Amino acid sequence: MKVHVKKNDKVMVISGKDKGKVSEVIAVLPKVGKVLVRDVNMVKKHKKPSRANMNGGIIETEAAIFSSKVMLYCEKCKSVTRVAKKITEDGSKVRVCKKCDTVL
Repeated sequence: MKVHVKKNDKVMVISGKDKGKVSEVIAVLPKVGKVLVRDVNMVKKHKKPSRANMNGGIIETEAAIFSSKVMLYCEKCKSVTRVAKKITEDGSKVRVCKKCDTVL
């Protein structure tokens, strides 16, 4: 599946229990069409003690959400936007905001 966001992009959640939160993408899972977003969709996991985590216990971590539930966030516009691709003078492609034409 094609995912429209990349790692370290600023995104806003547009639906679900965390609607309206602005955060950054931690990881992209293109095989399942999901993304991990920092401090969004927090779940509690019960972990057994191990060498890495001696105490074990209940750990709060992010769970993946579908990529269709997030949109790119433009810092200049302070709003969500779609992406246009433009070619620069040196021939490289860049992603730009459709509203204000700033490079994302």
